[in-house]
Amino acid sequence: MSRPRIAGLLLAFVTLLVYMPAAHNTFVMYDDGDYITENLVVQNGLTWAGFKWAFTTMHAANWHPLTWISHMADCEFFGLNAGGHHCVNALLHAVNGTLLFVLLLRLTAAFWPSVFIAALFAWHPMHVESVAWASERKDVLSTFFELLSLLAYARYADFSEVRSPKSKVFYVLALVMFACALMSKPMPVTMPFVMLLLDCWPLKRFETSNFKFQIFRRLVFEKWPFFLLSAASSVATYFSQRSSAVVSLKGLPPDLRADNIIVSYVRYLLKLFWPENLAVIYPLPKLYPLWQLMPAAVALIAISWLVWRGRGRFAYLPVGWLWFVGTLVPVIGIVQVGSQAMADRYSYFPSIGIFIAVTFGALDLAARFQFSKTALAITAGSILAICLVLTENQLSFWTNDETLFRHAALVTGENEVAHLNLGVALEKQDRYTEAIAEYREALRIYPKSVETHDNLANLLDRQGNTNAALAEFQTALRLEPKSIPPHNNLGTFYVEIGRFDDAMKQYAEAARLDPTDPHAFYLTGKLLLREGRDSEAIPQFQKAAQFGPDNFQMLAYIARVLASDEKPGIRNGSTAYLLASKANVLTDGVQPAMLDTLAMAYAELGRFDDARQAEQDAITLASKYSLKDDVDAMNERLQLYKISQPYRESYTNDAVKLPKVITQFIY
Repeated sequence: MSRPRIAGLLLAFVTLLVYMPAAHNTFVMYDDGDYITENLVVQNGLTWAGFKWAFTTMHAANWHPLTWISHMADCEFFGLNAGGHHCVNALLHAVNGTLLFVLLLRLTAAFWPSVFIAALFAWHPMHVESVAWASERKDVLSTFFELLSLLAYARYADFSEVRSPKSKVFYVLALVMFACALMSKPMPVTMPFVMLLLDCWPLKRFETSNFKFQIFRRLVFEKWPFFLLSAASSVATYFSQRSSAVVSLKGLPPDLRADNIIVSYVRYLLKLFWPENLAVIYPLPKLYPLWQLMPAAVALIAISWLVWRGRGRFAYLPVGWLWFVGTLVPVIGIVQVGSQAMADRYSYFPSIGIFIAVTFGALDLAARFQFSKTALAITAGSILAICLVLTENQLSFWTNDETLFRHAALVTGENEVAHLNLGVALEKQDRYTEAIAEYREALRIYPKSVETHDNLANLLDRQGNTNAALAEFQTALRLEPKSIPPHNNLGTFYVEIGRFDDAMKQYAEAARLDPTDPHAFYLTGKLLLREGRDSEAIPQFQKAAQFGPDNFQMLAYIARVLASDEKPGIRNGSTAYLLASKANVLTDGVQPAMLDTLAMAYAELGRFDDARQAEQDAITLASKYSLKDDVDAMNERLQLYKISQPYRESYTNDAVKLPKVITQFIY
């Protein structure tokens, strides 16, 4: 076996070994709900309906169909076993390290520098976030395709120099891999510029006896399909993230965005060289003091000047520096989405540029001062050993929500978001006193957080502290009167304490603020049912179904009412069947609650054979998921259908106990 093959296999093996503990980590509340644990389309695994959804949805404010499909594949094989999802991420990361080694070796023919850079990439603690976070599949997956694209591009460049017909094959392959990278995450839009950098060094396609502008123009023009794909991806990203971006831009002054860009570039550099106090969320400060801003600006200018000065003899310096600076542009904060100042995951691909510049620079420096190869090997080995230890330590913080956000709160100082999420994690464990303490700490740091007041209100309500809960709900609304969730949550709170008129006012205000939001209409309909005003509830449900056509929970509940309400004037079997069928299709026919509702609709239409079959399917699935209470209720309905009797239910006064999935409705 050749030396490069041995090196590649060892690199992958050690990477998998260091990330093995991730197999015992849980999912986390950050994004994992959107991507996996609360996404029934993904949980259904590899289905035709899922494929169509992946290529048409803008869910999670991104268009990345291959990422969705990869999560579906995980659920197909591992279900909701978090360890399986984490292991796939680790495997992709190990493959990425090996691909980077192969790419660098092909480009530079420098064996040991290629090994070191690839190992540094694979074992750097700043990359733990991209691997240990299940939702960041998009990071490791997009980089996988980026590296394949660059490998194909390198082969294209070789064959194009000798005008070989094979060059076209590798060009198309590079373009296809680039398209796959963009369909995994939009961040690779800067890849055509990376290709131009590689044209400078180490491919040296700019080198001629007399440099001519025509050469540069030709190299740019040959990449026009890549630029076209980047433009298309940028447009798709703009539309998918438009709403969240607008909100962020309104709340973040342009001067603070500019300051954050300057400081963040330097912070990324510092953490690459000294990976200390890494965290899942870095809070964005209200302002950057001059003593922090000015040195950062001077450092960036000085580095850029030195790199420019060395561009002739040390061409790898501007290539590595511009690789780092340029590939961070999409996420550096020019358009701020979210409340973070920076994120470790954003350094995953950009860091390669710094590793290249520093490694080859260190080699030239060592040659100039005649350092021994032994000293270089010991230094490189020590650096990699330290990275392995730090990576293993950083990985331990991703064990679960509590360890993740407790660590973030500890190492980042005044971090309202970390305390808020730690509170949520503790609340999920029924550790209410500790959760309340974290919510109050979050409010001490940022008293204007509507979400924190809302969470605290809901928890206080759960504890029976209605006066304090009401005060928190009112504070949330006073801070942001146009925020819809607090209106709906306060309305639900009023329902619980019997203040139905006040609840109706909150739902009405939420509907006024956003006439297309289905939740207020849905909740209004449920309240009207509870008051016995069934005929008034139906128009509300119709609006909810109109504005939330893909919300299977709402569709199923409305279908249930129309199929089983004890009042004949409310029932409508045909409409119930249409809504229940759609809810069942949206969940790919694998959710017992949807099948249970479909059986009710069949029974209302007199199709008892179909009702019995649907109910039996629901019971089989509910038994598989160990939903004993639901199984008992479904068996009672099945007995009715066996004697050709439909199911009837009253929705007045008491809240109806619904099967599992339906009761997991937001708000």
